[in-house]
Amino acid sequence: MSGRLGMRRALVVGGGLAGITAALRLADAGLSVTLAESRPRLGGLAFSFQRGALTVDNGQHVFLRCCTAYRGLLQRLGVRDEVWLQPRLDVPVRDVNTGRSGSIRRDPLPVPLHLGRGLVRYPHLSLAERAATGKAALALKQLDLADPALDQQSFGDWLREHGQSARAVEALWDLVGVATLNATADESSLALAAMVFKTGLLSEPGASDIGFARVPLGRIHDDMARAALERAGVRVLLRARAVEVKPDGEGRHLVQLEGERLIGGAETMTDVDALVLAVPQDAAHALLPPGSLAEPENLLQLGYAPILNVHVVYDRPVLDRPFLAALGSPVQWVFDRTSYSGLTGPGQYVALSQSAAQAEIDLPVATLRQRYLPALERLLPRARQAEVTEFFVTRERTATFAPAPGTARLRPGPRTLTPGVHLAGSWTATGWPATMESAVRSGTAAARSVLREL
Repeated sequence: MSGRLGMRRALVVGGGLAGITAALRLADAGLSVTLAESRPRLGGLAFSFQRGALTVDNGQHVFLRCCTAYRGLLQRLGVRDEVWLQPRLDVPVRDVNTGRSGSIRRDPLPVPLHLGRGLVRYPHLSLAERAATGKAALALKQLDLADPALDQQSFGDWLREHGQSARAVEALWDLVGVATLNATADESSLALAAMVFKTGLLSEPGASDIGFARVPLGRIHDDMARAALERAGVRVLLRARAVEVKPDGEGRHLVQLEGERLIGGAETMTDVDALVLAVPQDAAHALLPPGSLAEPENLLQLGYAPILNVHVVYDRPVLDRPFLAALGSPVQWVFDRTSYSGLTGPGQYVALSQSAAQAEIDLPVATLRQRYLPALERLLPRARQAEVTEFFVTRERTATFAPAPGTARLRPGPRTLTPGVHLAGSWTATGWPATMESAVRSGTAAARSVLREL
């Protein structure tokens, strides 16, 4: 194939995980590939930056063992040893109101027995709630993910129909669902929620084991990704923004790029045989040639959901485990980021990952400090005697698409009605919520779409 495609030119617009994946796949197939990214780095919304001596990830990004596409990308980038994956699911959960601590964990048993003992011992639900939760999980396992009716119902309505109390939703379903869907059960499509729980918890015993980077995200998604792209022969243009796409009338496209590092501040790429738009949905809407989608306004109806990250540096250790989930607290999840942040001395750097943060995303830092430092002291008793040496926040207002009921029809596939133009991004029709796994899958789908067309 590479001999037939060697003279074909592909342009990938967008250097997030979707764009990186698509570019590597197309280069592997023998195309001449250029990747253009408007930012000064690759990685999209999974990146790092320097704040004084600290190396800061913009947010805590995790993956599961079932995220086979993302793990495959890690393998391709040569960074499998720079991520950590639990040998067995174990999520510590502390309720600040009752003082109880427990875990969501699995045993090395077949599905669904692998979760049985953990559910029986989960202290944050009553015996009746645990029994009802087990029945709901079995009912969830029976749902057909191909049924389009699932996308018309909210996950919250389905849970109530299956006997789930408000406490069970808070202490179990939303504990997992908010972190993976970036929405509460009432705001989530049943189709996407069922996909998350069926794939992550009810497919294979180890599917839900949690992993995350042991190094800054920038090393993986920027440094190592750029090195892999260069080895594959991909031309990488940073600070290069696509501003216009024009079909040339002969089945190819002209793409106008602008950027300070381009000669004269601009470059027109001609004779583009394949264009992959691996950009957010509103940016794709602006760039798509007319007629590319039957209902282009759908892209603008696919809303966004924010994620807030709160970063706190203490003068001493306050968290005695890699991460902790909280109940009865404004805090959702707190992670120990000390070892790979560059922090030296006796202190500890923790980060709070706050999904579905519509109510807080625009609050001033001072307000967030007044809200979260007392909450951390309730959750982590050692924090009461510790001094805060740094407090700052990072905000991703458009972190993911909003996974509301009815969104499936708004998510297009990789191929458009304009020959040579393809779409990628975690918001496209991957069947997954907006995760790193969805982004990588979309890049693979876009590359396959290009190759089928060519």
